[in-house]
Amino acid sequence: MKKNFNPTRRNLILSAGATAALGAMGATPAFAKSKEIKIGYVSPQTGPLAPFGESDKWVIANLQDMFKAGIEVGGKKLPVKVLLKDSQSSPNRAGEVANDLILRDNVDMILVSSTPETANPVSDACELNEVPCISTVVPWQSWFFGRKGNPEKGFEWTYHFFWGLEDVIENYTNGWKSVQTNKKVGGLFPNDGDGNAWGDKNIGFPKPLSEMGFTLTDPGRFQNMNQDFSAQIAAFKKAGDEIVTGVVIPPDAKTFLTQAQQQGLHPKVVTLGKALLFPTAVEALGNLGNLVSTEVWWSPSHPFKSSLTGKTAKEVCAAYESETKRQWTQPIGFAHALFEVAVDVLKRAKTLDNTGIRNAMLATSTNTLVGPVKWGGKGPFKNISKTPLVLGQWVKGGKYPYDLVIVNNQAYPSIPAGGKLQLIS
Repeated sequence: MKKNFNPTRRNLILSAGATAALGAMGATPAFAKSKEIKIGYVSPQTGPLAPFGESDKWVIANLQDMFKAGIEVGGKKLPVKVLLKDSQSSPNRAGEVANDLILRDNVDMILVSSTPETANPVSDACELNEVPCISTVVPWQSWFFGRKGNPEKGFEWTYHFFWGLEDVIENYTNGWKSVQTNKKVGGLFPNDGDGNAWGDKNIGFPKPLSEMGFTLTDPGRFQNMNQDFSAQIAAFKKAGDEIVTGVVIPPDAKTFLTQAQQQGLHPKVVTLGKALLFPTAVEALGNLGNLVSTEVWWSPSHPFKSSLTGKTAKEVCAAYESETKRQWTQPIGFAHALFEVAVDVLKRAKTLDNTGIRNAMLATSTNTLVGPVKWGGKGPFKNISKTPLVLGQWVKGGKYPYDLVIVNNQAYPSIPAGGKLQLIS
């Protein structure tokens, strides 16, 4: 991979000596002699993780419309071309398209979102080739330790913003403590980046649950797209588990919940990461979707606004629903925030070579649609900035089959709650 990479040619391409910001796809005559800034964007557009990327094209189109006249930076108006690539929900494909963006398209920066299966291989390709990369929508432990990050050194070219396992554990248990159960928990942890982190005895759920008086049943890892959860269901029934948690893809959540009902497992609480984030996935569960709960990273209730458009979270959700005729979904905010951070970084870069962009990235401290993003400061490591998290529950809706209501905000009180966690009965 390295031998095809020409640093000299790349630096010549990038040495424009001016800053840049997000602009239109393709240059107008006014830009004809200006450098085109290329931003690669990788996310799962197809495959089982496609709900994570459902809103990406809408976000990009809206930003392109706003910047179609270009942005004046350093006395020049500079166009930006956004190259959207589909990881196809495959780590191998994610790595391939990242290498294409770096080696063939000569991008100045890569943005990547949604699960370790996409973000980690893309981030690794950028780190290897010394290309600035901003990632999100992966718990920071899955991103950092999943890539064998060294806490003393961190990474040089890859930077991340999202919450961590400590936050999801805090929110889940805050909710569970608010209802009456026997505090016995069944865990669904697949053999993937998230599942291995969430089920890890040191950084995942087992230790803190034990310390809080919960008993965890972990039947072991399973492969994604599992067709038979009989072993897990039998283990949870034997243990008397009244809470089911874990981090599974949407098809596996449907398979598990359907088989659990058929086999006589009726938990009082079902709180799952990943699978229950999206309205389409919950709708696919039918009646089984009522009162399931999940983490909420972003919603119309979040008290933040875009640094690019000035629109609030509520206004952005309303625009999405009006224009697409689909229900708002959590990844909208983080896709938008990726471009907010990219614009902020490029505007502050002293040079447009990879080192100039990387240096500006490390000095980032900006407010976005998902909250503040700051690196090199109070984050767990220099490459990580944490974002807020609360707990939500899906309830029968009016305009849409289900609405996601924030039911516990103890971890971030400035995000208002709309109800309290209800038991499934």
